[in-house]
Amino acid sequence: MEKSRKKEVTKRSRALVMRETRAAYLFLLPALVFFVGFIVVPMIMCLVTSFFNYTMTEFEFVGFANYIEMFQDPVFLRALKNTILIVVVAVPAVTAFSLWVSTVIYPIHAASRSFFRCVFYLPVVTGTVAVAVVWKWMFNKYTGLFNYVLSETGIIDQNISWLGDQKFAIWCIILILFTTSIGQPIVLYVAALGNVDASMVEAAQVDGANHFQTFWKIKWPSIMPTTLYIIVITTINSFQCYALIQLLTSGGPNHSTDTIMYYIYYEAFKLYRYGYGNAMGVFLAIIIAVFSALQFKLTKAGSTD
Repeated sequence: MEKSRKKEVTKRSRALVMRETRAAYLFLLPALVFFVGFIVVPMIMCLVTSFFNYTMTEFEFVGFANYIEMFQDPVFLRALKNTILIVVVAVPAVTAFSLWVSTVIYPIHAASRSFFRCVFYLPVVTGTVAVAVVWKWMFNKYTGLFNYVLSETGIIDQNISWLGDQKFAIWCIILILFTTSIGQPIVLYVAALGNVDASMVEAAQVDGANHFQTFWKIKWPSIMPTTLYIIVITTINSFQCYALIQLLTSGGPNHSTDTIMYYIYYEAFKLYRYGYGNAMGVFLAIIIAVFSALQFKLTKAGSTD
């Protein structure tokens, strides 16, 4: 009797587990369908069509011709240079500034801390178009705030066309990208600092550790996972910089603010060279994956040391 009861209980438990497993998969099914239909399938199509001369009127297999043309295209090489410049400047600047601001505002009163978080997060929740309009006015050659302040203080003798000068345009884009990218890291860093073991911090201070030693030995290892996430996300966002350029400069002047993302849009949706645009998209995806993997390894190596 006891054996039969045990078998019956086991069967019921197995049936319950299977039912719960099926229910879990059914809940995941809509997300899985969306992921496959809108991410996996387009990625495969992008990879396949990158080997074709795919335009509005042609669809001819050309092998690696699009990739060869890509590295012989001076506009693409300029866009690649600009993209790498944006990533190399923006990622360390955003990470370091966000960490510094977070360490400054974390010890203050909760209400003040929330106020500063809202201030820094405001550009993130504000629409890109609204942000671009404000910055375009500030950079305006005749009525812009920057020229007014610099001319009134005697720093410049004549107004500068910030977005129309090849020397300044790309740096203006980097500045705007910086201001719109620091909000989320600051919020994440403040939350991460709140999860640091306070008893370990107090013990280090009792033992005579200064602020830098306490931060480097206690807080920094604790917030390392957050730092890794911020670096990877900021890198991806910097590589995908497109909307600001489209709204402010359209890649000009003379392609000085072109990025790979914007040049993909230009080739695919203005010149209708879908195959060439997809080849650049595949190349961009590979670069992002390589950069993210290198950052992950370097950050993990730094945390273990």
